[in-house]
Amino acid sequence: MGRSRYKFYQPDQPHFMTLTVLHWIPVFTRPETVNILLESLEYLSKQRLRIYAFVVLENHLHLIAQSSQLDRDIARFKSYSARRIIDYLQARNVKTILEQLACYKKAHKQDREIQLWQEGVHPELIQEQEMMRHKIEYIHQNPVKRGYVDEAAHWRYSSARNYDGKKGLLEVCRDW
Repeated sequence: MGRSRYKFYQPDQPHFMTLTVLHWIPVFTRPETVNILLESLEYLSKQRLRIYAFVVLENHLHLIAQSSQLDRDIARFKSYSARRIIDYLQARNVKTILEQLACYKKAHKQDREIQLWQEGVHPELIQEQEMMRHKIEYIHQNPVKRGYVDEAAHWRYSSARNYDGKKGLLEVCRDW
């Protein structure tokens, strides 16, 4: 996962991750950009990624997931979603965000003009059920703590609806 000092030491086990847009730029304020993330996650979940919880906010994504090669699957997700989101922004001439993403691009990223994601995902191995409960609660309460909604299940781009017995935008595994 890039130059991050954080590693997936057990990439086949569930991990809590935070994927952050470069310089915390608010890219996920449009339903179309969020849908790119959700479609990408849905595709990977049909392959081998097991998603336990997620939330998308304006500039980052929290995720608990597991696969046989989680480090590689997350790298694929970041690469694919970045390309699609950048293409979307370019097609709509969203100059301000594109200029910011180009400005804050890391110098060693010589293979691209624009960088969407910060390097790494700061993976935390989920070691027990109590930790899983705590991280899911943290994920679901994120929009509530920010004052965006009064109840976690009201946030559209979250698995809180799934855990509340309602249909969410993305299927999640609630058996852990």
